[in-house]
Amino acid sequence: MSAESGSRMAFEISLRRDLGGRAIALECRAEARLIALIGPSGVGKTSILNMVAGLLRPDHGRIVVDGRLLFDSAAGVDLPPAQRHAGYLFQDRRLFPHMRVEANLRYGRRPGGTLEMDGVIALLGIGHLLHRWPDTLSGGEAQRVALGRVLLSAPHFLLMDEPLSGLDRSRRDEILPLIETLRDQIRLPILYVTHDHREAERLADLIVEMPEA
Repeated sequence: MSAESGSRMAFEISLRRDLGGRAIALECRAEARLIALIGPSGVGKTSILNMVAGLLRPDHGRIVVDGRLLFDSAAGVDLPPAQRHAGYLFQDRRLFPHMRVEANLRYGRRPGGTLEMDGVIALLGIGHLLHRWPDTLSGGEAQRVALGRVLLSAPHFLLMDEPLSGLDRSRRDEILPLIETLRDQIRLPILYVTHDHREAERLADLIVEMPEA
């Protein structure tokens, strides 16, 4: 799929990191609002997300997201994770088991965001879950709550690591339209990891295949 033209590149990523004797690298410069990184397990897709988030430092390279310089090894720029304002949706949800859904959502709130609590709850259809405990949620419900907490953190962009992994087809069909809404209406740049070609073809403006080393 081709991306619509915009006033600036959503992603300008050129990075490399040697881990365990193998090279993990990505070269990508695109106006795409959602880029899917696709490839088999172990090729470094999650490591790429961690480098963009600031959780793993590239050996060298440059990362610009939506016009903001996050990392440039040549210029000595390396913003800490908190200053990168990435909304990171992990594969394993990471909800706090000792907090009800509403408390999990409130924990994620940060000032400066454009999305209000009530709006996020309505968007994700999770109003009826607010008083539930995480361990009583289905996989799809838990993922919607995790996504809500990410959206309330005032992110400048989203990193999604196999967000539909482990969900059955009906649960996947619940989450896919929500991701499309984030891409098309809220227009947050999204870097999306998956191993599912059909999923990538449905969601992505640009698909980047990462080959095995």
